[in-house]
Amino acid sequence: MTQEVLYLSREDVESVGLPMAGVIDAVEAVFREKGEGNVEMPPKPGIHPVADSFIHAMPAYVPSMQAAGMKWVSGFPSNLKRGLPYISGLLILNDPVTGIPTGIMDATWVTAKRTGAATAVAARYLAREDSKTVGILGCGVQGRTNLEALMVVCESLEHVKAYDTDGKVLRKYADDMRSEHGVTVTPVASPRNAVEGCDIVVTAGPILKHPSPVIESSWFEEGAFACPLDFDSYWKAEAMHAADKFCTDDKDQLAYYQTVGYFSGIPEVHADLGEVVTGRKPGRESGSERTMSMNLGVAIEDMATAVRILEKAKAEGIGTWLPL
Repeated sequence: MTQEVLYLSREDVESVGLPMAGVIDAVEAVFREKGEGNVEMPPKPGIHPVADSFIHAMPAYVPSMQAAGMKWVSGFPSNLKRGLPYISGLLILNDPVTGIPTGIMDATWVTAKRTGAATAVAARYLAREDSKTVGILGCGVQGRTNLEALMVVCESLEHVKAYDTDGKVLRKYADDMRSEHGVTVTPVASPRNAVEGCDIVVTAGPILKHPSPVIESSWFEEGAFACPLDFDSYWKAEAMHAADKFCTDDKDQLAYYQTVGYFSGIPEVHADLGEVVTGRKPGRESGSERTMSMNLGVAIEDMATAVRILEKAKAEGIGTWLPL
């Protein structure tokens, strides 16, 4: 009997047309499964061929979604100078009964969208419902998908303060986001201007093992929610300690990163997102709390998104069947 696997290129994945609201639903559902203790997800091991680069193996199994597989993802900041994407990768799904591969897909779109979706899930429980202004530091792919996702769950958002070290990237981001989301976008000249006065702050720069963080505690507004996607590259330890609730998407993975030299000055973790989504630990409890979710990016998000893409692709005849 010949076994076949469905291959989805980046164009195929995008053409499936899974909306951001659907990605957010998948990610929130999988964090609920995590909070119930119904997922298997070891901390991701990695290799680091170039300074500040990584190639990570990210396996996960979610029984209720029949989702089993692994993402093999890389992040190389120096790629930007070569005209190549910072993040790239492949994702493999397996039949959880037989272990046979059922799908192989480009992971670029999945990574971009599920990361924004995880920020939105965190914001749903940790940001103020009346949040109006978001600061975006880093106007690349994640700056775009995080705003897209936040617009889904934060209906009162109306103003974006955007910062990027590249002025050309910043200007294009401002123009595109105004057009796509109908919000006011103000390009600002410094990280401080992108943090102060904001109800939500997302930092999306490169992940650095030896960062020179700039965000100070005095910039972190009372009642604000922050989501660092670049580890502690932007945030000084004092600023993170200013959070009344410091959360993460996975406590085990955060502890693993500490053993390999990251996160030397972080606060004690209040909860992971699974605990917050299931109500085992409280999210925001007052309008004045400063909250933070250190989202590392976890494999269950990828699996939950990928199974929906694979199902839709099969139904719509998208992709190429390859022999194993």
